[in-house]
Amino acid sequence: MENSQDLLIITGSYGSGKTEYAVNLAVEKNQGGAPTTLVDLDVVNPYFRSRDVRDQFSSLGIEVVAPEGAFTHADLPMLSPRVKGAVKRTDRTVILDVGGDPMGARVLGRFSQDIMARAYSMALIVNTRRPETEDLEKVLNMAAMIQRASGLQITELVANSHLMEFTDTDVVVEGIAAAREAAGALNAKFTRVCVLEDHLDNVDASALDAELVVLKKFMKKPWEPGCRKAYRC
Repeated sequence: MENSQDLLIITGSYGSGKTEYAVNLAVEKNQGGAPTTLVDLDVVNPYFRSRDVRDQFSSLGIEVVAPEGAFTHADLPMLSPRVKGAVKRTDRTVILDVGGDPMGARVLGRFSQDIMARAYSMALIVNTRRPETEDLEKVLNMAAMIQRASGLQITELVANSHLMEFTDTDVVVEGIAAAREAAGALNAKFTRVCVLEDHLDNVDASALDAELVVLKKFMKKPWEPGCRKAYRC
């Protein structure tokens, strides 16, 4: 586990589950006693954005840095001063939720000098059941693109292979093997595998040779029960 006042960057392709992981990680750190800030830097994904848990997290004492009010659906340029300020907060655990695409990596790169001025880790969330990361070559290509565009180093891979309600032990075990192989090729660490709590009954936890992180589902699509927003949840 990371130290309390680290800067933690979470990235991954669409469908990787990286926002769900970032949101759950913020809760984990906060419950562990670390003052926590979650920064939404995902400018692409229209459905799953960490900014959508702002009200819920406020009651828990977790700060969410994201567009507010009339600017909730705006892009990030206007957020730069607030993001820069959050990145420099060494008295808090700061988690950056970043899109794993060229635009997301370039947005992250705008803050690379401030990020490199302090300790940081960057985790790539890998779902081998998505076409962008379905094999080793594609995972490595994505990692290279993110590192090149952001000017930062991926330090960790997290396995999050799933097929939604069709997730089973074989899917998760396959994801662990793929993430471990990619981590070795990138000289990065691999320790964690994620399973959504809704899918846990379909997975044999004893077959997973990695630290199991059970994810609570915070993100909902607009058409799912419990979504309060017209455009995304």
